[in-house]
Amino acid sequence: MIDSTHYPLLSKIDSPADLRKLAESELPRVARELREYLIEQVAGSGGHFGAGLGVVELTVALHYLYDTPDDRLVWDVGHQCYPHKILTGRRDRIGTIKQKDGLAPFPKRDESAYDTFGVGHSSTSISAALGMAIAAQRLGDARKIVAVIGDGGLTGGMAYEALHHGGDADADLLVILNDNQMSISENVGALPKMLARLMTSRRLNALREGAKRRMKRDGLMWRFFKRWEEHTKGMFVPSTLFEEFNFHYFGPIDGHDLPQLLYALKTLKDLKGPQLLHVITTKGKGYAPAEAHQIEYHAVGPFDPDKGVTKKSGGKKSYTDVFGDWLCDMAAADERLLAITPAMREGSGLVRFSREHAPRYFDVGIAEQHAVTLAAGMACEGIKPVVAIYSTFLQRGYDQLIHDVALQNLDVTFAIDRAGVVGPDGATHAGSFDLTYLRCIPNMVVATPSDENECRLLLTTAFKHEGPAAVRYPRGAGMGAKVESELNTLPIGKGEIRRRGSGIAILAFGSPLADALVVGAELGASVVNMRFVKPLDEALVLELARSHTVLVTVEDNAVAGGAGSAVAEFLAARNLQTPLLQLGLPDAFLEHASREQLLDEAGIDASGIRKAILARWPQFGVKPVAGVRSAL
Repeated sequence: MIDSTHYPLLSKIDSPADLRKLAESELPRVARELREYLIEQVAGSGGHFGAGLGVVELTVALHYLYDTPDDRLVWDVGHQCYPHKILTGRRDRIGTIKQKDGLAPFPKRDESAYDTFGVGHSSTSISAALGMAIAAQRLGDARKIVAVIGDGGLTGGMAYEALHHGGDADADLLVILNDNQMSISENVGALPKMLARLMTSRRLNALREGAKRRMKRDGLMWRFFKRWEEHTKGMFVPSTLFEEFNFHYFGPIDGHDLPQLLYALKTLKDLKGPQLLHVITTKGKGYAPAEAHQIEYHAVGPFDPDKGVTKKSGGKKSYTDVFGDWLCDMAAADERLLAITPAMREGSGLVRFSREHAPRYFDVGIAEQHAVTLAAGMACEGIKPVVAIYSTFLQRGYDQLIHDVALQNLDVTFAIDRAGVVGPDGATHAGSFDLTYLRCIPNMVVATPSDENECRLLLTTAFKHEGPAAVRYPRGAGMGAKVESELNTLPIGKGEIRRRGSGIAILAFGSPLADALVVGAELGASVVNMRFVKPLDEALVLELARSHTVLVTVEDNAVAGGAGSAVAEFLAARNLQTPLLQLGLPDAFLEHASREQLLDEAGIDASGIRKAILARWPQFGVKPVAGVRSAL
């Protein structure tokens, strides 16, 4: 519960309606309390941090001036939504964010009426808000619609599709460009450079607005004024990109100056047509370490706010670390390698590569479609590109994966991080579907490493394969397998039997192998490391089907259409009647919780695998085998 003596104003705000009861002069104090409370709460629980600190004043101003939730407020991505959640009735639960049964890490429609659009992926806010504005217009509803998008989000092509439509849609829409010169890491490309050249021009805005009010929208004077405005603004503002989209541009203004923000929003609130307000903010504002180290403080675990985040040393290498080291080693061995990421340098393990091989590193911004087709173009010219991308983000480049890479059988390697259950970031970031959507594509090779060393081996195998290939691996660390330094390969489409048993054969695809080995030892079952989903090791499956009573497939992917389905299809094609149990992720979106909790819920940890097998075939029971120990 919030301390009312420490937060006298914030403790009284249970909804934006309470905020609107305050005098405008009290809002700076609200913003100070909100920022301090956000620091206190995230320090205790962890979560997204810097982005929320940067929009405290903007969040206060929007909920003060607009009649939310009737007026629609749409956040892009949602990293910055914590202040919004605090002001909209979730203040006392903010410490549960990202935890099982706690608040969602991003805006979520079924969590609150104030979360008007569910997000988690970037560059969607303008499209969604425009859809709401058009719907309101059709329904004769006068509600206001506001989209807030960061300059990082504006690097995504979907945002420009929405601007293109919005400027011609004759709908009332305000887009707020929150310009903090950051995505998760530094912004890249031409757009941030253009935004950096924009200058404050309030005098010009005031002059032209006054002139517009004094003349009719037709006739010689109006046409003369519009031409004069375009040329005059060119002297003040080097780029008129947004005006060319037919959005009326205002700014840039200081996004931490509440009186200035309120003045601008009051001016824009009742204007008709598409408007764009450009605000300049600082990611991590108000907490010195977060301002100084914006990348490190994008998302944090629990920390002492007096000391800041402390780096942990030691521990197992994550799969992401294994990939990052492999990429640098392979680049040293093959000068044709170029690496591409859609704005996920830190998350995908490319920091070292970006420093050691800067000319061969391409961060394309939040533009997954472009990343994939860029790689296709490189491959056409004999380059061997590696696209480092999260499973959930590759979904955004799916057409390009099929049409531009696989259809042309181009030599592109996809290093797919965060595959399977991800954890606290929730359904929007879960990599639940990549085996399903990859294995149906002709020409693809799809590999599922079972540990860290096998990840390196399969990355090398995929890279040396002449054609499209994907290696998918989970978030976090594996079992601590020793990673060899050589760049060796494995035979494509070949699995291995890791434990010989009888009756039951457990076919594990990827990281579930470790738990499958535990269950195999307990039940006297054979356990197989399948390694590849495509091509499937059909000879091995055939051998197992003929020598065992039942087969069990285990995968950290949706059961529907996944690796188990590949085995089922093969058995059906050969008219084999061997009973098959397919274990994997359920036909549902998995909510936020720890990875361990989600694996338990899905029943693909050791306990769940054992329980599912015995529920289906209780006659096998648990049979202790003398002298047999777990392969772990």
